[in-house]
Amino acid sequence: MEKSRIEDEIIDNLLKDYKEPEDLIGENGLLKQLTKRLLERAMSAEMTEHVGYDKYEAAGRNSGVRGTGKRRRR
Repeated sequence: MEKSRIEDEIIDNLLKDYKEPEDLIGENGLLKQLTKRLLERAMSAEMTEHVGYDKYEAAGRNSGVRGTGKRRRR
């Protein structure tokens, strides 16, 4: 049998407080939290790749383009 890329220990740790379906699929459930965090992490990596440096890195200072996509108002 092929081993999953996500270790069982990680899943066990995530599910340790699981008591009812609401804990997993509810408004503030684990699935929603994981989806949010995974998307945020992926978008951050995409932005870093796009601008060529990490957020708050010295390379971006005074360049006019920041990792947040915002510019200073004048």
